[in-house]
Amino acid sequence: MEEAYRKRLRNVKNVLIKVGTSTLTYPSGKLNLNYIERIVRELADLKNQGKEVLLVSSGAIGAGLGKLGFKRRPKTTPEKQAIAAVGQGMLIQVYEKIFSEYGHTVAQLLLTRDDLVNRQRYINARNTLITLLKYGVVPIINENDTVSVDEIEFGDNDNLSALVASLIDVDLLINLSDIDGLYTSNPHTDSEAKLVTYVPEITAEIENLAQSTCGSLGTGGMKAKLQAANIAVCSGVPMVIANGQKPGIIHDIICGERIGTLFLPKEKPMHSRKRWIAFGLTVQGTLTVDSGAKIAVVRDGKSLLPSGINYVEGNFERGETVCIADEDGIVFARGLVNYPSSDLIKIMGLKSSEISKVLRENGVSEVIHRDNLVII
Repeated sequence: MEEAYRKRLRNVKNVLIKVGTSTLTYPSGKLNLNYIERIVRELADLKNQGKEVLLVSSGAIGAGLGKLGFKRRPKTTPEKQAIAAVGQGMLIQVYEKIFSEYGHTVAQLLLTRDDLVNRQRYINARNTLITLLKYGVVPIINENDTVSVDEIEFGDNDNLSALVASLIDVDLLINLSDIDGLYTSNPHTDSEAKLVTYVPEITAEIENLAQSTCGSLGTGGMKAKLQAANIAVCSGVPMVIANGQKPGIIHDIICGERIGTLFLPKEKPMHSRKRWIAFGLTVQGTLTVDSGAKIAVVRDGKSLLPSGINYVEGNFERGETVCIADEDGIVFARGLVNYPSSDLIKIMGLKSSEISKVLRENGVSEVIHRDNLVII
């Protein structure tokens, strides 16, 4: 099964490559120009084959650290933003120069979580990317670290790359890191660790394999990469985690070589709007429900009613995103809520017919309508 699917990668028409800070920069924080030139050459070769190419590139803060002489990544948001403002210009200038030497044009897109929370901006971002690809341009995408704050930042470009892959339905997402892929344990501390080359489904057992391997310059780790893989496969996009330091790695992956860890996409991916609800939006609260409500939502595809809600956590308004958890605290769904938290506290546990008596106004019977609800 693995070999057959890897051979299918030869036929991908468009591919998104994510490269992390630890791969793009030296320990000093300065850009590794030799590596950048090598990765650009590989991407230019894909373009010459007629494939569409997108690049999600970290490195703005790392480049800024080197330029300003900092030895370590700063902790405060204003410092990160200032350093990113310096580094982002350097980074895109390097990419533009090298890509142009191979005859290709690049465009820079800086995104924040806010760009994907707002449905219209989400659609605008999709249209922009699709149009750039139509024009033969290579979009170079990064989180907008110059304005991001805790409430809107992606946290790392692993998630950003998966969200972009989901946004425009790419054929393949390649996540290049400083590790060969997902291991049975941490290879840095366990000599018996074995590489997992093929993941047909992300199970609880697979999630337990993830180990945090953050470096001083990067923000991601295997846990973040597994979260990104989940977004990708639920969107119908296969993903490969591989070691970006190996020459020709992208070419080898697309030629079907048994390299890195391949995550298989789900046979029935989520609809675009469902993906936006599941992955693009920021969760503002959690609703804990009883077993009957969970069965109705998961098995029967029903809407969530107030009678099945036991507990309301968080402060949210109508139309915002909340998680739905069972009595064991396991989150199994997300959705757009029809009531603010202040009203939900009053009507939880009640029948739909009793809502108007408590709130003294005619409200909808569903707390979350099934059209605005996603099982995760």
